[in-house]
Amino acid sequence: MPLIEHLLELRKRLMWAAVAILVGGVAGWFVSDWVLELLTGPLQSQGKKLATINFGTVTGAFDVRFQIAIIVGVVVSSPLWLYQIFAFLTPAFTRQEKKYVFGFFFSAVPLFLAGCAAGAFVIPHIVGLMVGFAPINTANLLDGKGYLDFALRLILVIGVAFVLPVFLVLLNFVGVLQGTTILKSWRIAILAIVIFTAVATPSADVISMMLLAIPMILLYLVAVLITVLHDKRKARRDASILEGADILET
Repeated sequence: MPLIEHLLELRKRLMWAAVAILVGGVAGWFVSDWVLELLTGPLQSQGKKLATINFGTVTGAFDVRFQIAIIVGVVVSSPLWLYQIFAFLTPAFTRQEKKYVFGFFFSAVPLFLAGCAAGAFVIPHIVGLMVGFAPINTANLLDGKGYLDFALRLILVIGVAFVLPVFLVLLNFVGVLQGTTILKSWRIAILAIVIFTAVATPSADVISMMLLAIPMILLYLVAVLITVLHDKRKARRDASILEGADILET
């Protein structure tokens, strides 16, 4: 395909992804109260309020509901926009490679949802730890938008972190990247992860950044291990095929 056709195809895929997120966002608006209650639940422990949410502007509450609706739209429409990503890549692959692509698609969707669920699971522990540093006889007055921005970004970042290793393994299985190449780039990968988590962490503190960076680094190492083992298995298989061909020739 010429470059202009690739760009038109990309625009079409992005448009369908945006429509899916928009439709999911409309549904997210109606469940925003439930999500808000879920995210602010960690601020209460055994009936005791650890912190109070405040909205410092007139439009603060509306902005929070709108943000929750968009994030819910991204999560619930993930099968559709992930499909658009994989569908944009498939024309460049052979029939055998397309099997890998769709196989990894069906693993990426549950991994993204599992990552979002894991983010929601760890939020109470992180929030309890952070607000627990408040001195005695003081109160935590949290900006509503800042707190929910932290919670929602944490969920999305962990969801994305669960999916990124899938793309690395996919590129290895279709022969684009070698496991040794991924392994040699570990310094760059760790630096990129640290920068990404620093940007993604709304509070911009070191503890929150490390809480996000550590699981992403571990997932990267798991992807490296899978790709290296796959390359070794492929090399043994190719060697056995060549050996068999030499035997037939003799």
